[in-house]
Amino acid sequence: MSDLPKSEEILKDVEHAPPKKGWMNIPVDIRKGMYCYAANPKSLNALGFPNVHEWNPKDEDWNLPENWQEILHKGFKERLDRFRSVKVFMDICVRCGACADKCHYFIGTGDPKNMPVLRAELLRSVYRNDFTLAGKLLGKIAGARKMDEDVLKEWWYYLFQCSECRRCSVFCPYGIDTAEITIFGRELLNLLGLNIDWIATPVANCYRTGNHLGIQPHAFKDMLDFFVEDIEDITGINVEPQFNKKGADILFITPSGDVFADPGTYTCMGYMMLFKYLKDKYGLDVTWSTYASEGGNFGFFTSHETMKRLNSKMYAEAKRLGVKWILGGECGHMWRVINQYMDTMNGPADFLEEPVNPITGTRFENAKSTKMVHISEFTADLIKHGKLDLDPSRNDDLKVTFHDSCNPARGMGMFDEPRYVIRSVCNQFYDMPRNTIRENTFCCGSGSGLNAGEDMELRMTGGLPRANAVKFVHEKHGVNMLACVCAIDRAAFPDLMSYWVPEVDVTGLTELVANALILPGEKQRETNLRGEPLPGMEE
Repeated sequence: MSDLPKSEEILKDVEHAPPKKGWMNIPVDIRKGMYCYAANPKSLNALGFPNVHEWNPKDEDWNLPENWQEILHKGFKERLDRFRSVKVFMDICVRCGACADKCHYFIGTGDPKNMPVLRAELLRSVYRNDFTLAGKLLGKIAGARKMDEDVLKEWWYYLFQCSECRRCSVFCPYGIDTAEITIFGRELLNLLGLNIDWIATPVANCYRTGNHLGIQPHAFKDMLDFFVEDIEDITGINVEPQFNKKGADILFITPSGDVFADPGTYTCMGYMMLFKYLKDKYGLDVTWSTYASEGGNFGFFTSHETMKRLNSKMYAEAKRLGVKWILGGECGHMWRVINQYMDTMNGPADFLEEPVNPITGTRFENAKSTKMVHISEFTADLIKHGKLDLDPSRNDDLKVTFHDSCNPARGMGMFDEPRYVIRSVCNQFYDMPRNTIRENTFCCGSGSGLNAGEDMELRMTGGLPRANAVKFVHEKHGVNMLACVCAIDRAAFPDLMSYWVPEVDVTGLTELVANALILPGEKQRETNLRGEPLPGMEE
């Protein structure tokens, strides 16, 4: 035993040695590249948020209201009384650390305060001080600390280094949902006007115009008209989308990122081609809305009330147009909000019919209350019943892997449908390692409003575990395409892949479907939707 090295000898060469001070005594270091810019006051004012003011995360003085501690204490108490889950999550954690190495931000940054247990402890320590007898009597001995400006800055810095992906909750023996703690903490920060602009401005735009980008209805239609021309050049078919049609069978809603940002635009073109095919062959009547022109819900990253407000607009438009049910595009947070929050926030949507696929007769029982079906479920059902004419060889230049987007995967349990679709339209599919997919999937590292340019270091470190799994299948199987069913993924992954695995491109699921789909009366296709030669068409 005497020959064993001492701990000091082992740790002297370790890059991330244990800190010499306890976490409560290490002040926060707000570092460039790891945070997003402060919210534009105009955006917060448009949402009616309190205590809106100019501030800068790098300034020592954040221009807080004089009674800011009182505001936080009152907000904390109100939410403890309102949400039983918050009280349970504050009390039940035994700090076992089972979640510690499951967070992509902790894996990527090595920062102990990015462990889910410690990120939540930032709030729990204040909870113990203000709301428990042990904390009031014993202070730090009981894990309690008083709220001051340093603690507040620590809250803001680390609560906006959580993408609310819920991977940690899968491994928690008590089922604590740290994402809910992050939402709760961000709500408290909103009481002081401390949001980030990459969240606040899209939310304000969506509240005002119907989508995150603030695009007016005529511009939304113009963009889809551009896609009509591109599709006709490729296929010879005019896909003729419908807008704001009353009495249509189905209202289709997708994130605005699919309409205005590559590579999501190709996914959007895929939607339009699929609907044209279904209309011509089966008479299915689908309409788009230029008013509810956003499926995404950044309110999810802001507050429960804002989330509820933005979710309601889709159902208000469905009611106005008199459709039977709603079909939703490829989005992450839209589907977690619909699947986990809709019923208690806005539902049930009794004015709509229980969704039934009029082409196959399939009853989507999982959407009985929300009346909204995911495009992947819908497409998989059509393929299963042989209702689509497909030529998978058109995708033979692709070796595809699939990213289980956090919210559709962990949030609504959709694992098999996208894989079934991919295998039906592509001849070469390879899953990433099993501990990185399905309910264990790693996040893109840019979710919950963190997909900005100024926090690129955070995004690249947070996305490292996912990129590492992609790199594995690239090196083992030659994978060159990463498919996903989330607009934030399609926006975030190109940068992530370019940095970590530049040989791999990014696509939405419905783009792959559209490349393989044989439209009635189409001319011989020479290119895919991106204008790249199809296999066998190269010069």
